[in-house]
Amino acid sequence: MKNKYLTIILGIILLSGCEDYLDTYPEGETITEDQKKESVEANPSLLSADVAAMNAIMIARMGINANDHSDFGYAASCMSSDCGGADMTCANIGYNWFSGSSGYDNRVYTNRNTIFIWNFFYKHIAAANLLLNNVPEDAEDAELKAYRGMALAVRAFDYMNLAQRLQFTYVGHENDPCVPIVTEKTTSDEAMNNPRASVSAVYELIMNDLDEAINLLRGYQRQDKGYVNQGVAFGLRARANLLTGKYAEAAADADSALVRTGATPYTLEEVSVPTFWNANDRTVMWANIITDVNDIVTSSIINMPSHLCSFFTGGYVGVGAWKKINKPLFDRIPSTDIRKQWWLNENGESSLCAGSSYDAWRATASNDGDFGAYTNVKFGADNNDLVKLTPAQDWFLMRAEEMIFIRAEGLAMSGRVAEGVSVLEDFVRNNRNSAYRCTATAPDAVRDEIWFQRRVELWGEGFALLDIMRLKKPVTRIENGVTSFPAAWQFNIPAEDPIMLYRVPKAEIEANDGISENDNNKAENPPTPTPV
Repeated sequence: MKNKYLTIILGIILLSGCEDYLDTYPEGETITEDQKKESVEANPSLLSADVAAMNAIMIARMGINANDHSDFGYAASCMSSDCGGADMTCANIGYNWFSGSSGYDNRVYTNRNTIFIWNFFYKHIAAANLLLNNVPEDAEDAELKAYRGMALAVRAFDYMNLAQRLQFTYVGHENDPCVPIVTEKTTSDEAMNNPRASVSAVYELIMNDLDEAINLLRGYQRQDKGYVNQGVAFGLRARANLLTGKYAEAAADADSALVRTGATPYTLEEVSVPTFWNANDRTVMWANIITDVNDIVTSSIINMPSHLCSFFTGGYVGVGAWKKINKPLFDRIPSTDIRKQWWLNENGESSLCAGSSYDAWRATASNDGDFGAYTNVKFGADNNDLVKLTPAQDWFLMRAEEMIFIRAEGLAMSGRVAEGVSVLEDFVRNNRNSAYRCTATAPDAVRDEIWFQRRVELWGEGFALLDIMRLKKPVTRIENGVTSFPAAWQFNIPAEDPIMLYRVPKAEIEANDGISENDNNKAENPPTPTPV
């Protein structure tokens, strides 16, 4: 007999407490759903709180797991993904809250990280569904249409994240089980008996949501980059098209995303100092806007900088959990490429860290455990202030450089190889390495070169393992006997090995009659280390 308790999967009702202001009049008289929608149509701003609540989930402190210092919103899911790849290393110590991702022992279906990944994205879906449930589908008001468009785009974003973690990439796995679909129209009874939908069904929902979002967001002017606009929706559809092998469409959508957001890449000068902290930078298309008063900031250590920004020595990096680049990737970066300076070299040096303020930081950091070669200095301190050290850096969800890579890959893989190469070369030459030339000429070779550029440019931003799975590549941490990973995590994983997949949490199986133990991804043992 199933244990019938409500889980996060009941998206359309889980956040029902957020709509209390619509459930009653001030006198306490209950109103109907139709009356709710009439109220919203008369005053669309009533839903602004629901939009804010949806955005706030992205930066919630321990929003899923109590006492989990790796639970600080979407950025935490990105770090979990990157630590499971081949390019981000860290010491194997108790202060490294992402060690389970590095060692792959977090694929147990009762593991806190598995629970976090599942519940975080479904909680966000629930917030989007609540908003959709309160906006009439035929709304004519521009503000209401924008709210609906934002909710649809957010839901598509969440399902893309779940799909990439619970199943392998679309091409070749279209009919494999993915995740349950919950929309604003799903009833509680349906949610309690909700099988894993196929990969193709999940992506059909994603594409339908994004198609509608793009239409609804036409002309919408957002108040800041924490909100989705039409350009961001195009960018999300560019990702979805890339994942489903629709390369020409991916290239076109990436171009539209750049045009409609006006985003352009960081210049060589701008990335010649530690940066990637300010959503106001013109490269940023969408971001989690973080301020000094957010819970993740006032917590001091339950935030992205504590785990990733080497300059925030008051966090976990300051007690030895420095995030570093794996040496084989570092060695492949040409010395003429400014991005090689985003990490300290074998002598602990980088041109990004010059000057007296950085000398003082280095003196402090050098006394704090595992610090030195290959430590990242990509992510700058908030406001570049190395004295105050407030962990309030914005987290980038989408930036121009990613769209340029999608456009280049889409062109190359849709028969326009020379154009794809030109897009790639123009970006790298003008913004990162003036000596760069792409020597690849075949589509697959060009795509591999773009993947290398993504590994370097987007390091630490949550794309590493997802790209490996999308491209059906192995996780290669040891190359020619060289690695920077600790001995316990020195292993390579074959392409599409089942251990890469997250599992449906045990609690969901117990609550959802539509998913049995046999319907879950197979339980796998973590890889066996082969220390070099």
